[in-house]
Amino acid sequence: MSESDLTDLTAALIRQGVRIVAGWATNASNLVHAKAMPVARTADFVTTGAGMSPVYNGYSLDASIQLTPFYDAVGDLRLRLVPEAVRVLPGGLAAGPTHAVTQAGESDPAEPRGILARTVDRLAEAGLEPRVGHELELVLVAPDGSALAPGAWTPYGLSALVDRSPLVGDILDAAAAAGLGIEQVHAEYGAHQLELSLAPQTPVEAADSVILLKTVIGIVTRSHGLSASFSPVPFAGAVGNGAHQHLSLWADGANLFDPSAQAAMTDRGAQAVAGILDGLTGAQAVLTGSVLSGLRLAPGLWSGATLCWGTENREAALRYLAPGPANPHGANVEVKVVDPSANPYLATAVILGLALDGIERELPLPPETTRDTGGLTADDRAAAGLRLVLTDHDRILDAFTGSVAETVLGEQAAAALVAVRRHEGEVFGGLDPTELADRLRLAWTI
Repeated sequence: MSESDLTDLTAALIRQGVRIVAGWATNASNLVHAKAMPVARTADFVTTGAGMSPVYNGYSLDASIQLTPFYDAVGDLRLRLVPEAVRVLPGGLAAGPTHAVTQAGESDPAEPRGILARTVDRLAEAGLEPRVGHELELVLVAPDGSALAPGAWTPYGLSALVDRSPLVGDILDAAAAAGLGIEQVHAEYGAHQLELSLAPQTPVEAADSVILLKTVIGIVTRSHGLSASFSPVPFAGAVGNGAHQHLSLWADGANLFDPSAQAAMTDRGAQAVAGILDGLTGAQAVLTGSVLSGLRLAPGLWSGATLCWGTENREAALRYLAPGPANPHGANVEVKVVDPSANPYLATAVILGLALDGIERELPLPPETTRDTGGLTADDRAAAGLRLVLTDHDRILDAFTGSVAETVLGEQAAAALVAVRRHEGEVFGGLDPTELADRLRLAWTI
């Protein structure tokens, strides 16, 4: 933006009652950090930025810092606000993503948003244009994280929306004012669990929208005397939260996941799905990498616990949604294993990187799984040639080493990811599921 454009942006924010402008930065633990300035300094926030230590990449869920060979107490980054992505929120606040650079103006190679942008550029070089839509699940809790009384909550029921219509309405109003495209909201299976679906966007815009929506939800739930848990498993033994990602790939104006003359997808679309399936185990450190994630990944819970793909198969790790009148955005694949502890920028980058890897290697698509795999025994799965996703925290991190996902993240971001996740396993891994869920219920709440 030019100097005059930044002056106009500042004036527009002031007219809308903004007093504080915040710029966020995310890390491998999917913690959302921020620096803020008075609205009058918006232009400085964009051009000069706010200081941040490089160790922000290593902040863990217990507020400790996990160092790697790439950063320590020495050095500084500048968080430069991305002006075109700034949105006005309730309470005199505006917020948007930042771009982390060194004092010399070079991009921080571990910055999740930058990693996603570079991955999108790789796909563009291959003539591919991805679109991503996010689903976000949450459980309403008391401000201290304790459970709410069960009430009349019914899975997917109208009663939940009746009871919470003022809250849901305020979320939708604030989201609309911030330019977020909420396409659907409904009561989920668990008690006090809601799901909101965002419209498909370019990958970076879509990931920005996830952080913005979580911020909106945080503001609105607080105003109603509540909080929102984005934990993969807010309460042990209860339904977990997913953060499913829907992906479509386009080339020359055509959707690669739309049917070809011979199959459910074009050749390159099938190769992309094959690439995601082939690399999914190695990618779990990013997609399902928290110490809580494994508790959610069980057959029968619709969490995508079986490593397969299938049309409208909610037990499959990859659910294929065919085109048709009920699917106005066109054919796409849903990566079901992703949960809200996953950094949305890194998760999308890895999914796109796997899809591109499948196309580049021309991987064959495995046979479609058309049956409900949730009730299969181990012998049944073996006979069908099916495997489950990993649930053990250490095995998930071990599988990341040498994977396509590790390559997508790059050396510095991969080191930060492993450092924080290994530490979280050491600190929290010995807790029983109930205590673990209790300790981390609000860890990813904004």
